[in-house]
Amino acid sequence: MASIFGFRSRNPARDRQTDISRLDRLAKLLDQIAVEVEAEKNGLENRYRTKATNAAFLVEAMENGAASSSRSSEISELTKSILNYERRIAALARQNELMKDLRHSLDAIFDESAQRSSTAKADFAKPAAGTE
Repeated sequence: MASIFGFRSRNPARDRQTDISRLDRLAKLLDQIAVEVEAEKNGLENRYRTKATNAAFLVEAMENGAASSSRSSEISELTKSILNYERRIAALARQNELMKDLRHSLDAIFDESAQRSSTAKADFAKPAAGTE
């Protein structure tokens, strides 16, 4: 029969270091994903502006008679592209907010863990009530 006194637990400092390491890896991953999302969003916004500008100039040229009305299919394609860009940019903005929220939650876990650790150390260092 195993004695309960033979049970060995891990060092709390080691547990804390393991948790910090794990949370740090997660934080780096979230930051990396946020950078990827932001880069894609910036690239799409640049292409969006180019398409919108091209569409505006084409419509103006058609209205002024400088371009034939047969180019209306080109306007239709530009419009579809612009709408697709708007949808994707909105989706990326939501993803970016999610990454920020997740990162904020992770920071809160770090803070809570640090506070708990410092409180435990302070409690351990205090003499027991009535032993002073």
